[in-house]
Amino acid sequence: MLHAFFLSLGVIFVAELGDKSQLMALAFATRYRTIPVLIGITAATALVHLVSVFVGAVLGAALPTTFINILAVVSFVGFGLWTLRGDELTADDEERAAQPARNVILTVGTVFFLAELGDKTMLATITLATREGVVGTWLGSTVGMVVADGLAIWVGRILGTRLPEKAIRIGAAVLFFVFAAVLLWETLK
Repeated sequence: MLHAFFLSLGVIFVAELGDKSQLMALAFATRYRTIPVLIGITAATALVHLVSVFVGAVLGAALPTTFINILAVVSFVGFGLWTLRGDELTADDEERAAQPARNVILTVGTVFFLAELGDKTMLATITLATREGVVGTWLGSTVGMVVADGLAIWVGRILGTRLPEKAIRIGAAVLFFVFAAVLLWETLK
């Protein structure tokens, strides 16, 4: 369980770097207090990743191990390329973030839940859950995403718009390619 936790934490943390969810977290934190924003992010992330690990566990039980490993390698390369391309907030995302909120936690949670459906962090969690333990993957992926979004809020408040977004995207993409190479090495070994 610890291996799955730390692996998932690391992979999802990297996947979240430069993701639109980080931009949304920062946008919400400029309008609302940080703690309710983080609570909403945590609740939405826990729910999306709970669904993801169950989908991954079902796929993992139904498919042969070598096929899963090769699929994971291809997925990590794809996530690296997706990260290089970058994410931007759509007009809909910005509109949802700008609406007044009576209950900040519910608003942030709902927006994050909808934004994460089909996102690379959800897909990465599914991929990890095909190979690793369900509970460790769920906890690690949830913590990894919340830590990455919390870091974006903290750094964003300190540095403002001086963040080197391109450098963050390139670094995260390289880490995905390293994950893919290590996994491929383990599969071929």
